[in-house]
Amino acid sequence: MDVWNPINKQRRGWYLDLMAPNEKGPTYAWLDPSRLYCNKEALRDCVEDLVGPFLNDSIDIVAGIDGMGFILGTAVAYRLHKGFLAIRKAGHLCVKTISQNYTDYSGKNKELEVRTDVIKPGIRVLIVDQWIETGGTMNAAIALVENLGGIVAGVATICMEETAAGLSLQKSYKCSVCIPKEVQGEFNSKWLGSFNAFQIQHEPLRNGVGWK
Repeated sequence: MDVWNPINKQRRGWYLDLMAPNEKGPTYAWLDPSRLYCNKEALRDCVEDLVGPFLNDSIDIVAGIDGMGFILGTAVAYRLHKGFLAIRKAGHLCVKTISQNYTDYSGKNKELEVRTDVIKPGIRVLIVDQWIETGGTMNAAIALVENLGGIVAGVATICMEETAAGLSLQKSYKCSVCIPKEVQGEFNSKWLGSFNAFQIQHEPLRNGVGWK
């Protein structure tokens, strides 16, 4: 789909059709959501869908997870008139931090860190990331907030795949996603009908396995 001339903008989540499929192989994520940010209306509507459930909630600050969560997190913070806190990959902040180990969607062991001079006991934090697949990254971010005494006011993400971790997050925290319920199955299977509009050299990953 042409990023400049999308169609059917009245349909909820129309901007999801702009996301591009993986063209480089199984060592990469199965799609690239960031393509939708290139269209100003798509970015606007995506952010509006994310913040909708929290407009009347008590939120003190928005936190975004390194790196793509910075884009959406900053936009959400601006929309809610709140400050923005960066949850970084370990080793980048020159101030006092706490850190949390985790395993990401690709099975790699990683570490997140956050500064200790912002989140105080009782501070309500909305955590934003681009995507939740296995839940390792988001759970690490939640642990950082809660270990500092903060309260997770909610989790906002374009998609929360219905993995065991994703379902657990939905039970434990207020969550906002952009995916309409009627197409959630496509995202769980890692194959979107909109991918048919892309000309790619390889057959995209289906159900997270294989590369033809």
